[in-house]
Amino acid sequence: MAMLDSTIANLALETIRSDLNAPLSSVQWVATGYLIALAVSLPLTGWLSRRFGDGRLWKGSILAFVLASIVCALAQTVTQLIVARYLQGLAAGLMVPAGQAVLASTAERRQLGRLMGVVGFAIALGPALGPAFGGILIDTASWRWLFLINVPVGAAALIGAARLLPPGETSPDAQIDLRGLILIGFGLPLLLYGAAEIGSSNISMLSVAILGLGVGLTAIFVIHAFRTSAPLIDVTLLSRSGFAAPVLTAGLTGAAMYGGLLLLPIFLQRSLGQTPTEAGLMLMAMGLGSACILPAAGSFTDRYGPRAVSLTGAGVLILTTIPFVSSGSLIIAGIVIVLVARGAGLALAQMPAITAAYNEVDEAETGDAATLINIGQRIGGALGAIAIVAVIEQLGDAPLGPAYPVAFGALVLVSVAALLAATRIAAPRQQR
Repeated sequence: MAMLDSTIANLALETIRSDLNAPLSSVQWVATGYLIALAVSLPLTGWLSRRFGDGRLWKGSILAFVLASIVCALAQTVTQLIVARYLQGLAAGLMVPAGQAVLASTAERRQLGRLMGVVGFAIALGPALGPAFGGILIDTASWRWLFLINVPVGAAALIGAARLLPPGETSPDAQIDLRGLILIGFGLPLLLYGAAEIGSSNISMLSVAILGLGVGLTAIFVIHAFRTSAPLIDVTLLSRSGFAAPVLTAGLTGAAMYGGLLLLPIFLQRSLGQTPTEAGLMLMAMGLGSACILPAAGSFTDRYGPRAVSLTGAGVLILTTIPFVSSGSLIIAGIVIVLVARGAGLALAQMPAITAAYNEVDEAETGDAATLINIGQRIGGALGAIAIVAVIEQLGDAPLGPAYPVAFGALVLVSVAALLAATRIAAPRQQR
């Protein structure tokens, strides 16, 4: 559900903008606000997991996600929708790492790649099938149904979890680092909001001050986390090069993924004149590319190591983004093939990097590792989406204007950075 809502909401931005009579600079917060909220709630995951157990946290976050989805569907203004999406993102920020922590703490390290590949296949079905289904809903019903479909899915997940999911170990005496929570809870959203305002041409003393305050609070949090004996997040994990490199790789591929997920639907509808259903079918090709390659990617990761697989994926991602820079020569069939390959490249680049990060930590550190990995992905994703909106706002959205080549060029540069980061991924422990 978390991945599904990040893709189909992007598909609906044009429809939402028209329906609620709002500019793109406001409507983009339906997507970006969700990603920022993911990053805000993520720091709480480790403490909540210790306090209530991974299983209980996962079930509680699903319930909150479903309730927020209902509020999204009932929103009457773009402000109400952004607030509801933010609440939805807060729940998703707890749901995703809690589920990963359950898996990483119980799996054998030599099988972790295959496990993440199989689970990734299931996760990728959301964005693979969601855009086409979402496009049909937008054309035949309303964008509000994009959020209402979470209700039966969430209900089924809760019923299954009640019977199958263990509650997890708890530590009732676990203390929360309130100072750290305040610092990171305000620092991250202020940093991302300031960056988004400046990127949307709203450059003012206020936006610069907000960005500076966000950077300062986040930096103070990192210093505080290094010094305190019981930090909200064990950021010392990032001092291990074997952990930091794959987290950086996951963050950069997250920027390429979420930036592309925001840019592609707009490009397909404005520049190529496609309907939401047609654009959704095109995005489904990219999701199917990820879903089909993930099981094999897991086996490749266990056999050849995460660095080789992640480097291959980053290379494919670069090659499949370059054609859109000169999109005038692309035909529909060619776009479908490129999108399938791009989806495969994203999966090959990101999943092995996440596996490599988990290989660098012990079982007791998986909660903090999951939090840091997801923060890296979500911050990267939010900054990627913000950068794309900044390009479109600065250069205009004319179908044949310079905005789209420049925006896709930016995604190429991000993909090159992911390739360079992947070169620093170490071999897994069992292969050393």
